Amino acid sequence: MSELQKMQAGDWYCCLDETLEALRQTARRAVHQHNTMPPDARAAMGPDLAGLLGAIGRNVFLEAPFHCSYGINIHLGNRVYFNAGCAVLDSGPVTIGDDVMMGPGVQIYCAEHHKDPGLRAQGLERARSVAIAPEVWIGGGALVMPGVSIGIGAIVGAGAVVTRDVAPGATVAGSPARPIG
Repeated sequence: MSELQKMQAGDWYCCLDETLEALRQTARRAVHQHNTMPPDARAAMGPDLAGLLGAIGRNVFLEAPFHCSYGINIHLGNRVYFNAGCAVLDSGPVTIGDDVMMGPGVQIYCAEHHKDPGLRAQGLERARSVAIAPEVWIGGGALVMPGVSIGIGAIVGAGAVVTRDVAPGATVAGSPARPIG
C-alpha cells in the first residue's frame, strides 16, 4: 500500500512522503489563492480551494486566513461558516454538517502522531476522522482533536479542547472540554 492509501485507511503511515507532500503543496497554493483574494470575491471561495475540497454545500463561507493540510478530506454541508484564522489539518475525513458556525481560530486536527519518539521522528502517524453534526457552534480558539464526533446542536465554548465525543445538544467548555450547565 502507498502512504496515501494507508492514510486513507486510517493505518499508520509516513507523512514524510513525496506524494503526500505534493498533495499538501497543492492545498497550500489553493489556500494562498483563497486568502489573498479581494474580500468581495472571497464570498464564492477561491476556485482552486473550491475544486480541492471533498464536498461543499451551498452558502459556505471561509473567512481569511484559512488553512487546511490536504483539503480533499473536508466535506462541508450547507451554510457552514468559518471565521478568520481557522485551520483544518485533514489527514483524515472531516465531515461538517449544515448550519455549523466556527468562531475565529478554531482548529480541527486529524493526525495522531506515534507515541514512540523514534517512530514519531520518522513521520509515523495515523489519520482519525472528525465529524461535526448539523447546527453546532464552536467558539473561538477551540481545538477539536483527532477521532472526535460532535452531536447535533452542541455548543463548544471558546478555548475548549475537545478530546472526546460531545453529545447532541450538550454545551462543553474547558481543557479538556467537559459538559457545563
